[in-house]
Amino acid sequence: MEFLSCKLKDYAQFVKLRLASIVVFSAFAGYMLAPGQADWHKLSILIISGFLVTCASNGFNQIIERGLDALMDRTAKRPLPDNRMSLMEAYTFATILGVAGLVLLFVFINPLSCFLGLLALLSYTLAYTPLKRITPFAVLVGAFPGAIPPLLGWAAATNSIGIGGLILFAIQFMWQFPHFWAIAWVLDDDYKKAGFKLLPSPGGRDKASAFQVLVYSIGLLPISLLPIVFKMSGTIAAVAIIITGVWFLVLSIKLYRSLELKDSRKLMLASFVYLPVVQIALILDKL
Repeated sequence: MEFLSCKLKDYAQFVKLRLASIVVFSAFAGYMLAPGQADWHKLSILIISGFLVTCASNGFNQIIERGLDALMDRTAKRPLPDNRMSLMEAYTFATILGVAGLVLLFVFINPLSCFLGLLALLSYTLAYTPLKRITPFAVLVGAFPGAIPPLLGWAAATNSIGIGGLILFAIQFMWQFPHFWAIAWVLDDDYKKAGFKLLPSPGGRDKASAFQVLVYSIGLLPISLLPIVFKMSGTIAAVAIIITGVWFLVLSIKLYRSLELKDSRKLMLASFVYLPVVQIALILDKL
């Protein structure tokens, strides 16, 4: 029983369970914000399949970075670098998850959703992951697969991309820059051990990096209001988005002024709150 418990914990760590849950919620939001009546059977398949594909992406990411993970304090105790999971087991598990998720999307949702899921998986593992040691533009590349989940949810509901799906994609795309840079600011010392270049400025934790965080935080506010402009949601959501966006912007300004680790940590935590709050506000107002 203890072995099974430990193995389940290893698998949860391997697929980054908490991160996968956040990603799947974005797909759920995209589905709920699409026009038409929700098909709860289709939505449940979407959640399961999206979860499987996301877990597979995270697993393949850890397979590729297993040697680098061993160099960083934050990741050294993951199953692969700590030798609690064999490479063959990791490949097998990630492949089964990915194939199962894509097949579910293709058979029970639609081919467009399957294509978007495959695109997210391949671009995350084969483009974003290796670029992290080469250029700070890895964050830009990673923002594309990272913004696909709400678009996938929209496509699952409508079998099309549509302006609404693109708006949800744009919000999540823009959000990822201050989100990932705040994380990179907090973890910069650890990232350097693996050679990751994720802050936008070569100087690392400097004014140039903080300025770009600030610029994208400013840009995020009007983009997050586009669903109201296009009447995907209403006034209550607009108020919630403005309040949340201004709060997020104030924290970005504080980081720009201080360049202190404590302020980057506050921004990082706020970024985890921002996106689900915006998505929940949009959903509730539509309902």
